[in-house]
Amino acid sequence: MRLFLRINVYLLISLIVASCTSGGDLSNRRTLARDVAAVANLEPGEMDGGLFRFMSWQHIEQPGSAANIYIEGDGLAWKSRSRPSLNPTPRNPVGLRLAAKDPATNVIYLARPCQYIRGKRAGPCDFPYWTDKRFAPEIIDDYMGIIDSLKAQYDIREIHLVGFSGGANIAALLAARRTDVKSLRTVAGNLDHEALNRLHGVSLMPGSLNAAREAFKLKDLAQIHFIGGKDKIVTKDIHKSYARAMGASICNRAYIIPGASHTTGWEASWPALLKQEFSC
Repeated sequence: MRLFLRINVYLLISLIVASCTSGGDLSNRRTLARDVAAVANLEPGEMDGGLFRFMSWQHIEQPGSAANIYIEGDGLAWKSRSRPSLNPTPRNPVGLRLAAKDPATNVIYLARPCQYIRGKRAGPCDFPYWTDKRFAPEIIDDYMGIIDSLKAQYDIREIHLVGFSGGANIAALLAARRTDVKSLRTVAGNLDHEALNRLHGVSLMPGSLNAAREAFKLKDLAQIHFIGGKDKIVTKDIHKSYARAMGASICNRAYIIPGASHTTGWEASWPALLKQEFSC
């Protein structure tokens, strides 16, 4: 039974990866990201979280004001149905594409551990950190430290978090731990990976934190969750599970975008979706 469940985990994550990624080796993946960022005048940089070193692209026009901080999805976690990828750098960096479409004066994009950066300086990059332990407590701690560093560097007063896919889980976990987050937006957000795995009939990830278990801390936070009407990976049921865990809240809003799948239909519509108003 355990072997069967483990194989199912591989199959599910392979399905997610196949739908989230397309084309190219690591060099091409890095080049694509640089090109996407350059068009939007997002400057490259690296952030030291303590355990991991994170790739970042930033556009800061007004230090001392608010910043929109984007967190990327899970990327290329698996090479085949049975083998983890050697590097989780995304072939289609949807989170970066969204950041590049954001007209805000201060925009910061943060990749996930081991994406884009190679070698020892990247940190303890082994496949558990982009598979079963992708939401481990130490990863959340690193993001916390990076945000503190960004606040000090640019005198950022308020933070607006945006998370794509698995990055939504991280964004929500960060919001549950901080007092400076003023809003949360998610796109195709895996806000309850336990519910997601149950939905697809696979085993859970006990080494990872789950935003749904801390959703009660977020019931007074302004938040909007965008769900792809054609998304067969992270369906509307995942947000429903997160909302049930949160309890009654006037601040938790969700919109189904009819033409969007898990990774398509977001980039072109993102400027308009950013204009959706919060309810609290």
